[in-house]
Amino acid sequence: MSATQPASTPAQEGMFGEFGGRFIPPHLIPVMDEIAEALERYRDDPEFNREYCHYLERYVGRPNPLYLCAKLTEKLGGAKIYVKREDLNHTGAHKINNTIGQALLARRLGKHRIIAETGAGQHGVATATACALFDMECIIYMGEIDCERQALNVFRMELLGAKVVPVTQGTRTLKDAVDVAIGDLVENYETTFYMLGSAVGPHPYPLMVRHFQSIIGQEARRQMLETEGRLPDYLVACVGGGSNAIGLFHPFFEDKEVRMIGVEPSGKGLDTDQHAATLTLGKPGVIHGYRCYLLADESGEPLPVHSVAAGLDYPGVGPEHSWYKDVGRAEYVAVTDKEALDAFVELSRAEGIIPAVESAHAIAHAIKLAPQLSKDQIILINLSGRGDKDVRQVAAMVERGEYKIQ
Repeated sequence: MSATQPASTPAQEGMFGEFGGRFIPPHLIPVMDEIAEALERYRDDPEFNREYCHYLERYVGRPNPLYLCAKLTEKLGGAKIYVKREDLNHTGAHKINNTIGQALLARRLGKHRIIAETGAGQHGVATATACALFDMECIIYMGEIDCERQALNVFRMELLGAKVVPVTQGTRTLKDAVDVAIGDLVENYETTFYMLGSAVGPHPYPLMVRHFQSIIGQEARRQMLETEGRLPDYLVACVGGGSNAIGLFHPFFEDKEVRMIGVEPSGKGLDTDQHAATLTLGKPGVIHGYRCYLLADESGEPLPVHSVAAGLDYPGVGPEHSWYKDVGRAEYVAVTDKEALDAFVELSRAEGIIPAVESAHAIAHAIKLAPQLSKDQIILINLSGRGDKDVRQVAAMVERGEYKIQ
């Protein structure tokens, strides 16, 4: 694993242009400083990286493959479509890359009480897995609505020894789970390590999550050169908070010929209030201790958001994505619930791969994009997770007549 950061990516005190930074209570500043100093100390430490890479290889199952979706490519009649198989990781998603790294840092800081937030449950499962592996206490905050639609992941977390705390305030989804987790940290910062799951939050969290998730893009870059002898024309990844997307995008930052597309949830439509298209419709604001594009009301309070994918219904987004948008390095588009569900079915039937509904947003956009491109062009999608966790939810939607499989 390489820890190299492109020189043109600003990160002074966690700032990306006007985005990032710290907007936190004064007594949490030393807590963030401690984590920042640990990250700086260990990110290039040979012993730390040997241990981290050991668990990635022997426990997580990396490197995972790059796969050419030949049947889907042929059906669409345009660009080649490759997927990076993060769904094959232990626990079924990219989240484990980050939780293993943060757990190793927490252990070096002497912190053995771990708290985390989760939406779709994949970060919660990955956190509970790392805590089981390293014998740490684990408390997971999860919105009550997300607990219901991701009941399987709740059971998995509890089976791994975690205490899952349903959050009943606000919209009872991811944003509120983060609120309560931060409240826990404020009260218990002396003994607790907050294992944040996405590339959001106060400095150094966006940098730390990007660091551990960049293994995705590092592997994909190397694999694409080995397979095709060149880099892809397009990178496509879903964006909620943005960890899987920044993990893929960052190692390609200096490759200007590679276009990056982040795919947000437009839910029931951008002309409704039932979406989470933060970069598409949001404005700069502050949430959860950092500055980013934000869906907020006139007073700056975050708005309720919606997505069929529990892991994407967040009113903010990572500061680095916000900066990528402003400087034009990445493009951000939105996909509806129905388009994502159609892609969920399409990949399942075309390739025998059931994607996470979050990842299906990226697949949906690639399905629209590929026919517009020539056959010698390449699209690389980050298949950030598998859809086992979503099958029950989609089946219930079909049963209720909310979605029809064609």
